[in-house]
Amino acid sequence: MKKKKQFGVVYSTDPSFTPPVYKAEEQATLGPERQKLRVHIDRKQRGGKEVTLVTGFVGLESDLQDLGKQLKNKCGTGGSVKDGEILVQGNQRDKVIRFLLEWGYIQTKPAGG
Repeated sequence: MKKKKQFGVVYSTDPSFTPPVYKAEEQATLGPERQKLRVHIDRKQRGGKEVTLVTGFVGLESDLQDLGKQLKNKCGTGGSVKDGEILVQGNQRDKVIRFLLEWGYIQTKPAGG
């Protein structure tokens, strides 16, 4: 369960007072052509083991989970989705980029700018 944040009130002497609770709204998922995903290899805090990291996804957590599951299946490896990032075990950067290109998440830039 996600922790709800409370803003604005530090202390109140009113015994019947309940602080307002603001829930962060999830942003609607952008289409694949509007996503600005970044794919890179990461070794930090992983005991020297490489993971392919996909960041920059804008949308619902369930859509991010689905994309992560598809990438892990296509690469034939494990991984996870947490903190808005997709982690795929191993150096799978080329495969991940190829699949994201096929699915329209990454657009190739025309030669000459």
